[in-house]
Amino acid sequence: MTKVRISRGKFEHIQACANERGIIAAVAMDQRGSLKKSIEKLEEGRGTPEAIAAFKSKVSQVLTCYASAILLDPEYGLPALRERAEGSGALLSYEVTGYDPQAVGRLPRLLERWSARRLVEVGADVVKILLYYNPADEAWINESKQAFVERVGDECRALDIPFFLEPLAYDNIHQEQSLEFARLKPAYIQTIMQEFSRPRYGIDMLKVEVPINCTYLAGSLAYKGDEVAYNRQEAKEHFQAAAKAAKLPFIYLSGGVDDAVFRETLELAAEAGVPFSGVLCGRATWKGGIPVFVNEGEAALEAWLQEQGVRNVQALNAVLDRCAQPWHTIYGGLDAIEIVE
Repeated sequence: MTKVRISRGKFEHIQACANERGIIAAVAMDQRGSLKKSIEKLEEGRGTPEAIAAFKSKVSQVLTCYASAILLDPEYGLPALRERAEGSGALLSYEVTGYDPQAVGRLPRLLERWSARRLVEVGADVVKILLYYNPADEAWINESKQAFVERVGDECRALDIPFFLEPLAYDNIHQEQSLEFARLKPAYIQTIMQEFSRPRYGIDMLKVEVPINCTYLAGSLAYKGDEVAYNRQEAKEHFQAAAKAAKLPFIYLSGGVDDAVFRETLELAAEAGVPFSGVLCGRATWKGGIPVFVNEGEAALEAWLQEQGVRNVQALNAVLDRCAQPWHTIYGGLDAIEIVE
């Protein structure tokens, strides 16, 4: 059987972000615009760069003791990078946060003062890019995005550093939280996973959305008792179809849902037999600390993180222990990998 060839640098840095079982059990803390808005919603003028950096540092300091890695941004997250626990891997975002709602296509941009090389120089094990992607968009839009991803992939290849892509599905007609989009989403996620598994992009791992919106899954914790997009069996089939389209290891993002909803969703993925390799979980674990931080300060936030934040991460880790599979499973295990010098 032909082995999968992975360069030593990429292999070792992926391993640095995984736990002893090869599972990515990471905290996502690269939110910038959304975190600022959440803080400002509670107290106008409070979302300063210093406050955002302080919040990130506390999350990193406490939660990386229970996580295999943390995802941060170089704009506000470098102090937090230095605060992470020993042995915890570091992923850094390379994209400008958000998109221009007035422009067509949600085109991505890179941080102007940064390069993949500079991210590595400050300690990144992994370079991460978020990409909004609509498979039904005009060809020129998606070709622009594909070329963008190829350029980042080439940068990472040259530096022998892993490249994680976070593609987020959207539609030009329906809102992302609508019933109509919930019905479109499984096919969109499947197409996205298939496209970005292609070797030309140089991607090492996909950080993806689950292929369903649990708000419209009858019987789920998120279901509000109104409209239904899929039943449990259909939801499992959507998970299976998306996973089958992937030719790379993939991990799930929480997408801002409550921690209990996210854990239930991961259990559904495992019930469907999906070989996901962990999570990069953000708001589900720490968003409850935002009002504590705004109303009571850093010390109160640290206390909240030590109690509720740690409980959230540990509960998620328990699900990963039961449900996730090592990142190299999709290749046939470590024995199926040839490390190239």
